[in-house]
Amino acid sequence: MKETQHKQGNTLVNNRPPRTVALAVALALSTPITAIASDASLQKQVDKLTKQVEKLTKAPKVSTKGGGVEVETSDGKNTFEIGGRFQLDYNRFDGAYNANNDGKTGSDLFPRRIRTYVEGKADDWDYKLLLDFSEDKGEITLARLRYKGFEGGPTIKVGKIREDISLEALTSSKHITAISRPMLSNVMSPYFKYGASAYQYFKSTGLRYAVGAYKGGSFGTNGQDENGDINMSVTGRLTWSPIHNKGETLHFGVWGSERDMGGDTLSSKFARGEVRNTNVRLVNYAAGGDTFAVDNMSQYGLEFASVYGPFSIQAEYAVRDVDAVDSVNDSSYDGYYVTASYFLTGEHRVYKKRGVFNSPKPLSSNGAWEVFARLSQFDATSNNQGTKAEVVTLGATYYLNKKIKVMANYLISDVSGPGASELVGEHTDGNALTARLQYLF
Repeated sequence: MKETQHKQGNTLVNNRPPRTVALAVALALSTPITAIASDASLQKQVDKLTKQVEKLTKAPKVSTKGGGVEVETSDGKNTFEIGGRFQLDYNRFDGAYNANNDGKTGSDLFPRRIRTYVEGKADDWDYKLLLDFSEDKGEITLARLRYKGFEGGPTIKVGKIREDISLEALTSSKHITAISRPMLSNVMSPYFKYGASAYQYFKSTGLRYAVGAYKGGSFGTNGQDENGDINMSVTGRLTWSPIHNKGETLHFGVWGSERDMGGDTLSSKFARGEVRNTNVRLVNYAAGGDTFAVDNMSQYGLEFASVYGPFSIQAEYAVRDVDAVDSVNDSSYDGYYVTASYFLTGEHRVYKKRGVFNSPKPLSSNGAWEVFARLSQFDATSNNQGTKAEVVTLGATYYLNKKIKVMANYLISDVSGPGASELVGEHTDGNALTARLQYLF
């Protein structure tokens, strides 16, 4: 086809647009498309950087609160913690405590507890493993798995767990007022046993219940009857704290335990006189007589505690009824204690919703001072045998901080009952000085 031309002035103009004009139009049309592509690429980079920043901000938080090391996700749903405690004790004792050595002064320096733990949680589950390496032993003290997923319902725990017996026995050794627990707690509580339990706390009323079933293996039974079947115990506790404010607490509790002994012989040495590593246990039901086999035991107790600022008082009473294989040996034993405590520096005991106490945090960098007095008694006499022990303890504790505290106790004991002369001879009273350095890590 021929190209047609016409004159416009002196210039020939083609019917088709010049190539320079077409190029300009093409560039103009392509510019917005290039810009859009560039913007999309930039947005991708921004989105990628945003995700990286979010990932960084969600990095686990690491803290050393309480002396251990805790790792926690940003949402708080998953944690891992490791820590422990070290308790170094010194005891000096005489009289009834050392009756086998004619009542002369004896002493000992030893690690009472060297414990380490790992614990953590993931959503509605948590776990804790507690190991003890003190006194030439290495054992699992606690191995707990717990589920908290029932909305408005109980918490379930299984494993080697603490039976819900006695306020003082349930309070951690890190937080007890005296160096040793009272005789009542040591007689009645088996502490940690394999089993399962359920518990629930109602904040509005201050009520808490706990009930559990556990494998036997304490107080003389090996945990199985003559047929190889497991000896079981069923234990329950109900507490009520109508007042549970900061620095002000009122606590009432009741607990009970039914224990199958399977015809095994009841251990004779119920408890020490609240001093560790002495060669005589002052509470002995068989002193002056004989041990005997038991079918079942029923134990039950009452708890009371009150905190008013720096002053607190705590008391318990408990009974053990024994159903012996030979009914002539059926017996009942009981005990109590009362502890009064005062913080000279103004702190107060810390009450926890699980019905136990924790140590306070010192109000100043100078630390905290606590003084206390305790009267404790347990009667293991029946018919013409057994002993009754009474111990008065005076003590002072210095809390340097949440991790370190130093304790000193002075104890005065008295032993009586039909079996006293066989157990301690003429040394019916005794004295002891105990001290402890505790470090939490």
